[in-house]
Amino acid sequence: MLIPWLLLGLAGDCFAKIYEDVSDLPGLDYDFVIVGAGAAGNVVANRLTENPSFSVLVLEAGVSNEGVIDSIVPFFWRNLSAGPNIYEWNYTTTPQVGLNNRSIPYSRAHILGGCTSHNTMIYTRGSAEDYNRWADVAKDPGWSWDSLLPYFFKNEKWTPPADNHDTRGEFNPAVHSTHGINSVSLSGSRWPIFENQVIQTTREFPKEFPFNLDYNSGEPLGVGWLQSTIGGGKRSSSATSYLGPKFIQRPNLHVLLHAQVSRLVRPQTTKGVVTFGGVEFSQGGSLFTAKATKEMILSAGSIGTPAILLHSGVGDKKALTALGITSVLDLPSVGQNATDQPATFNAWSWSVNSTQTLDPIERNATLFNEAYAQWNATHTGPFTNFGATHIAWTRLDANSTIFETVTDPAAGPKTPHIEILLVWPWFREFHYLWDDYAHSDQSARIPSTPPLIDPGFLATDFDLFAARESIKRAFRFVEAPVWKDYIIAPTVNLLNMSTDALDEFIRNITSSAGHMTSTAAMSAKDASYGVVNPDLLVKGARGLRIIDASIIPFIPSAHTQAATGGPDTSDYLAHRGTAL
Repeated sequence: MLIPWLLLGLAGDCFAKIYEDVSDLPGLDYDFVIVGAGAAGNVVANRLTENPSFSVLVLEAGVSNEGVIDSIVPFFWRNLSAGPNIYEWNYTTTPQVGLNNRSIPYSRAHILGGCTSHNTMIYTRGSAEDYNRWADVAKDPGWSWDSLLPYFFKNEKWTPPADNHDTRGEFNPAVHSTHGINSVSLSGSRWPIFENQVIQTTREFPKEFPFNLDYNSGEPLGVGWLQSTIGGGKRSSSATSYLGPKFIQRPNLHVLLHAQVSRLVRPQTTKGVVTFGGVEFSQGGSLFTAKATKEMILSAGSIGTPAILLHSGVGDKKALTALGITSVLDLPSVGQNATDQPATFNAWSWSVNSTQTLDPIERNATLFNEAYAQWNATHTGPFTNFGATHIAWTRLDANSTIFETVTDPAAGPKTPHIEILLVWPWFREFHYLWDDYAHSDQSARIPSTPPLIDPGFLATDFDLFAARESIKRAFRFVEAPVWKDYIIAPTVNLLNMSTDALDEFIRNITSSAGHMTSTAAMSAKDASYGVVNPDLLVKGARGLRIIDASIIPFIPSAHTQAATGGPDTSDYLAHRGTAL
């Protein structure tokens, strides 16, 4: 039976055994070499080094997160992914047919902590049905919701919000843990007028938008208070938590920055099983090889991991041979089945009859500086938030016409198709299309620099149908009587558009949620497809494991950071590692 992973974290701002230069390392021979210091990689490094007899090296291509104020202040998250910068890989997709052939930016973190250091910090686990389907496909009950929940608890440290307001009635303590490592909390500053409007909507439209005390209970449908990976008014990432001061000073844990892994080297095949002799990485224009006596663990993400495998000769034999790459292990599923969630960010807004927003702060330098000074002094105030107060999770109607020709792709009847983020700061409701089921066979399929990324956005009838319906749901939400004197008008009345015009609008503004999964997907041990077995060992290999979002066979109905760090193989590796 398999065990899980964990995600994000927070702890402190100072680090001891994080190296900038390979020459400062005591050597390059370790028991475990982990590629990627992101959502799962840092968790596994932390858990493994609980055993003082294990030595662990983590190789991270990005820069340090220390002192990066945009990664620390929750409200500044947008700055990290605004245009090309050193904290991003600066990827773009291939032209997307469903987006009118647009190539769009594809955000991936290039910083210690990975995407946990620059995402929107939203903490959502998904539905119990998501994980039970995963367990069914893997033929391993260890990946079911009930089996993974203890590992979510081991990861999570439920933390009071920055303003210490009374949170009774805003979450269910029974489905959370206060003893984990990664901080999770509710909103740290209040916007009572907007918040009251949202909650009143659940009373006026209880069937369409019922109140959900806690969407992380495994049953997310409804409207609930937003939970975020924030603690003490600061971002909680896997770098600030699992590599915090009391952990990073372990003598058996070393983290090397600016180390870009290109491939696995020195393959040997014995009785049909492949082993690799090391991990090749570059720094400062030179190549180095790190060796692992027990395991090499790939945690480079859904783009980085398959790219490394393909460059190592692990992938579709015919495709690799055609590119002049010697095939070492024929696994056609590597780099295939990329799954992501198309999103409509800031696609529309409403003007409102209220000044209780962040709009004055953003327009007035004096007010902005006052809010920043408050955060600096006490880690309180409006900058302790990402910007949303609630999430509305909803499903398409069971009698929707799309289901006459398409089987419902959701994991079950309690799993949402659509997410609407309810955001106050800029006089707008922030709609976020949650269509988890756009598939492609192209992501990272061809080893290239940069890799080819093709999520296949809006490529199916279901995608576009769900997009249209999600817009209708957003507009329906503000038709509740409570909004009558609050909302003045939408900036663009999308409901007055024809279907063709609305489709064109959707294709022109849809982007990525940045939640790619499944490019090195798990399958049952006896399955002829897939990349890893339920224990996350690469099929046909020994001493090679993958622990990032690429192994998730079906994307959860959630932001993927919790699924990537909440139930990983960290404890399998750490506490059962002596058997490896």
